[in-house]
Amino acid sequence: MGLTIGVDIGGTKIAAGVVDEEGNILSTFKVPTPTTPEAIVDAIASAVDGARAGHEIVGVGIGAAGYVNRQRSTVYFAPNIDWRQEPLKEKVEARVGLPVVVENDANAAAWGEYRFGAGKGHRNVICITLGTGLGGGIIIGNKLRRGHFGVAAEFGHIRMVPDGLLCGCGSQGCWEQYASGRALVRYAKQRANATPERAEVLLALGDGSPDGIEGKHISMAARQGDPVAVDSYRELARWAGAGLADLASLFDPSAFIVGGGLSDEGDLVLDPIRKSYKRWLVGGNWRPVADVIAAQLGNEAGLVGAADLAREPDPIM
Repeated sequence: MGLTIGVDIGGTKIAAGVVDEEGNILSTFKVPTPTTPEAIVDAIASAVDGARAGHEIVGVGIGAAGYVNRQRSTVYFAPNIDWRQEPLKEKVEARVGLPVVVENDANAAAWGEYRFGAGKGHRNVICITLGTGLGGGIIIGNKLRRGHFGVAAEFGHIRMVPDGLLCGCGSQGCWEQYASGRALVRYAKQRANATPERAEVLLALGDGSPDGIEGKHISMAARQGDPVAVDSYRELARWAGAGLADLASLFDPSAFIVGGGLSDEGDLVLDPIRKSYKRWLVGGNWRPVADVIAAQLGNEAGLVGAADLAREPDPIM
């Protein structure tokens, strides 16, 4: 179908990139993320116009953090942008004069990894993104499965703990409250506060107090063997692996692809996740076990996936 543009809407910047049919990014253009919904539409159009200069473009795919309808046109709800029943496809098409599809950003990242990254060669994969929160995507039979209303794979809001920690979605005990970047920092702060003598390296990397601990400090300290940092990763992995075991019972994939910022830590986080997954997998000693592998495309997965999904036929057809 030719070249398409993928758009990744981030908290601080909106990135648009021209992507060919092999998943290569040929050019990019970035603009700051505004604070109002209408200004964000203007910024998306500006990023698309900047990226398309000198290229013949056939369509645009937008990855949006939120619930997107099955028709890939309307954002039902976005947690970090004041979009409610937002006709994003219609508005952006009117600005850029190109066909536009809107995808959930985690779905877009999952598709990018499936097509051009760690998922190549698999027909059935489940992707999770371990970042500030927890997202995911479902590819079964080489197709992205969005569900009847388009909002499937919101894995982060599976209730893992009845009446557990309050989540930003308004529910309690959601998976992302126990397996995410926020959860990792919470574990480290709690442990450092309870046993500061076991967190000497970790505390020294910040301001010396548990409140000063940041995610980057935990990674650095864990690589130096700091007990609290290592234990915090193990706690995160325990919950992440247990959730994957549940997803295996639902979908039986050949592989789980773990993306998001935490996957950048490689085996520091993946090895304990694999152990927890096998520990909680029902019948794990007697059944085939899916691979748990790191994502390969990094921050480009969502942009590349959104661009490629702009080439995909309407899933309603």
